[in-house]
Amino acid sequence: MHKPLRIAALVAACALAGGALYGAGAATAGQSTANSTHEPYNIGLLVKDIDTYYGATLDSNGVYQASADSPYAQDLARIESDAKRYIDRAARKAHRHGEKPAVVFDIDDTLLLSLDYEKKTNYTYNSTTWAEYVAKADRPAVPGTPALVRYAENKGVEVFYNSGLKESQRSAAVANLKKVGADINLDAEHMFLKNADNPPSYLKDCATPGTWTCTTVQYKSGTREHIEDLGYDIIADFGDQYSDLDGGHADKTYKLPNPTYFVG
Repeated sequence: MHKPLRIAALVAACALAGGALYGAGAATAGQSTANSTHEPYNIGLLVKDIDTYYGATLDSNGVYQASADSPYAQDLARIESDAKRYIDRAARKAHRHGEKPAVVFDIDDTLLLSLDYEKKTNYTYNSTTWAEYVAKADRPAVPGTPALVRYAENKGVEVFYNSGLKESQRSAAVANLKKVGADINLDAEHMFLKNADNPPSYLKDCATPGTWTCTTVQYKSGTREHIEDLGYDIIADFGDQYSDLDGGHADKTYKLPNPTYFVG
């Protein structure tokens, strides 16, 4: 995944939420804001808020799913509806001008939902358990985004993937994306994953064979620049982290909701 900052993510979210409550003069049960300290938002209450946002429920297989009528699903639906209208307009314009429009999607929590992992690990990241989870290739879809992939393809837009998953996790990522209906352009020419052992030459400023110093923004923006160098106009970039989107090389960006972790 990704996540050097993952372990601290929930604490950071608590601090942000706590700061908002403090500034508004509100307090959690039994707490007072009549002092100068900025006590973080109670972590137990924050987890409950996250559960409510996702409508987190266990399905018959014991997997945590996001409810179809949850605030999370509603936020996604609004974003996806706007994105479809935009893709339609941008694709028609690009084709009129003889350009090659493209869209770029992150994978983790943009196309494949990791809520079950987050819940069952109490929102902490461990590289071993994460690798085991990814290898199962059985994550559910982020509601609506596989359909957005297919929509873009139907409009004549080239689909690319730009993920923090490792090269060694490629087969699992491909299998999982096929399961959720994002079976579009899942070849190595369209799906870019982190390859520290043999990094691409276009990342030479921060990666050499066996040495990877690229930040998430450097890696993802550098990959988008490479896609542009292939002759494509990236009309839209989709991700659940701002680091998926920062660094330019996209006409428009779409930030999908994810309150469970932060990747800088």
